Amino acid sequence: MAVSKNIKPTESELEILRVLWDKGAATVREVHEVLAEHKDSGYTTTLKLMQIMFEKGIVKRDDSSKTHIYRPNISRENTQQQFVGKMIHSLFGGSSTQLVMQALGNHAPSKEELEEIQKMLDNLKKQ
Repeated sequence: MAVSKNIKPTESELEILRVLWDKGAATVREVHEVLAEHKDSGYTTTLKLMQIMFEKGIVKRDDSSKTHIYRPNISRENTQQQFVGKMIHSLFGGSSTQLVMQALGNHAPSKEELEEIQKMLDNLKKQ
């Protein structure tokens, strides 16, 4: 999967990417059906957004058959890192601690999430 630091998906593009990251590959119709479960948007809007995403290099498109199949061209992890990095810098003055405290204060993590966080903290302490 190509990685580009210059690609900054919009909120609507991120919604489409989340569907593609979960599915791996999908047609416009498949993406639209998932989005329509929680958002009132037309099929042609989804189609146009995915065409724009293809032009920007955010997704790849297999047009070897009548129905085009789209795949993400940027990774979920890289995109998350990019957005979190920007958020830490712009909203939290570069403080990862403030970001974590805000996140944990606004969302009660599950026991499993807390265990995963603790493992990560333990690993960081060992470095």
